Amino acid sequence: MQHDLNHLTEQEQIRREKLEKLKAAGIPAYPERYELTHSLKDARELPDGFEPVSVSGRITAIRRMGKLSFITLQDLQGKLQLCMKVDDVGAEKYQHYVDFVDIGDFFGAKGHMFTTKMGEKTLQVKEYVFLGKCLRPLPEKFHGVQDIEIKYRQRYLDLIMTEETRKRFLLRTAIVREMRTFLENENFLEVETASLQPNPSGALARPFKTHHNALDSDFYLRIAPETYLKRLIVGGFHHVFEFARCYRNEGVSPNHLQEFTMVEGYSAYWNYVDNMNLMKRMFQHIFQKTLGTLKLNIEGTEVDFGGDWQTVSFRDLILKDSGLDIAAFKTAKELLAAIKAKHIALDEEAPEKLGRGNLIDILYKKVSRPKLAGPTFLTEHPIDLSPLARASDRDSSLTDRFQLVANGVEIVNAYSELVDPIEQMKRLEEQAKLNAEGDQDAMVKDEDYVLSMEYGMPPISGWGIGIDRLVQLVSNSENIKDCVLFPLTRKADHHQ
Repeated sequence: MQHDLNHLTEQEQIRREKLEKLKAAGIPAYPERYELTHSLKDARELPDGFEPVSVSGRITAIRRMGKLSFITLQDLQGKLQLCMKVDDVGAEKYQHYVDFVDIGDFFGAKGHMFTTKMGEKTLQVKEYVFLGKCLRPLPEKFHGVQDIEIKYRQRYLDLIMTEETRKRFLLRTAIVREMRTFLENENFLEVETASLQPNPSGALARPFKTHHNALDSDFYLRIAPETYLKRLIVGGFHHVFEFARCYRNEGVSPNHLQEFTMVEGYSAYWNYVDNMNLMKRMFQHIFQKTLGTLKLNIEGTEVDFGGDWQTVSFRDLILKDSGLDIAAFKTAKELLAAIKAKHIALDEEAPEKLGRGNLIDILYKKVSRPKLAGPTFLTEHPIDLSPLARASDRDSSLTDRFQLVANGVEIVNAYSELVDPIEQMKRLEEQAKLNAEGDQDAMVKDEDYVLSMEYGMPPISGWGIGIDRLVQLVSNSENIKDCVLFPLTRKADHHQ
């Protein structure tokens, strides 16, 4: 950020001069506090004549007409028009307003409510207080913040200028609140677990690695909270959940973040069917509370979360969409040859390095997932795609797992957990072998987790939801970065 006074624009210089004049006049440019009676949104609902009303916000518009001014204040949730007259505030105070106040400044006003002839709810100002000088002009109102770099690097400007952005992040907050409320009412306990971990476990993903100086040891930023939450089940917790910041050192796309928020929950004595029922009730609760409807408009298509949710197996879905029966191919090499024979181009640079499970996942994402309008429960995943899931009693090559998909986006990943420590070690050893052979998404061996399993686990079922992706879905956002307040961006040398 530049602070060289020689490089200031004319507007920036003028605003700094006004700041000095404010101080010279004995007016605090950055006062300590201001007493409010109402938010701007709440003030708009008050009846005419109601007083006293004390509000504050950022000035986004000024119309001066001699001894009368109309000022628009804005905060996160609303706007309010102020009407200020010389006779009401006094000639000196009015002149100070004219001389020192700009669009972008923070402003406090006290008075009574009335409605203009144009039907606009307005505060008639009797007193005002200057609350903070804005030293840089806001973006030009008509165009707002259109530069993508500025939107992500300087989100505060995007929030000031774009109502859609403000609404999206208020929606995100409401979704998280209602999810937490629902789970607590279902007797889930919220916990916090480690984000620096000695082993990157809990998902198939490439980790970020860091070094702990005091312990002189390498650690990994967590890719999922799963194995620690299941340790808590060993310790006696029954229902647990965590809103966890997670990190995966993978590619950039409009639907993928390297730093994201995951909420995961685990229940002792449940299976994955119990969680299918829980997820349906939870999403219906969330959408009804935050959106007021179960019929969501997603990219121009109405998706009804209130009706029946279809269930389809992984094998049947891929067979229908590609003509390939994944059960017929026992190795990754055989499956890759069949994929090439079908002339299916996978979105993967080196598919020959993938294990069978990850190859099937890439195939599914290419040929099937985009076609699922949803809501759809996808079940019966191959066991080599789910190293932490319980094998099906009906077919040991499959797992008791489901994904909830809507509009081609995975919303929930869930399964009945593997609780057999001997089988778990066997699968982790197979994953470690794949990792050593070049599949960087495969898991490493986590012996400490297996140790916890050896002390005994009850039946467990768990689930995970990407909050950012969920908000992207319900807000119809093209890029998942639009659903994160401060998304990670390439480091810049400097910016305005």
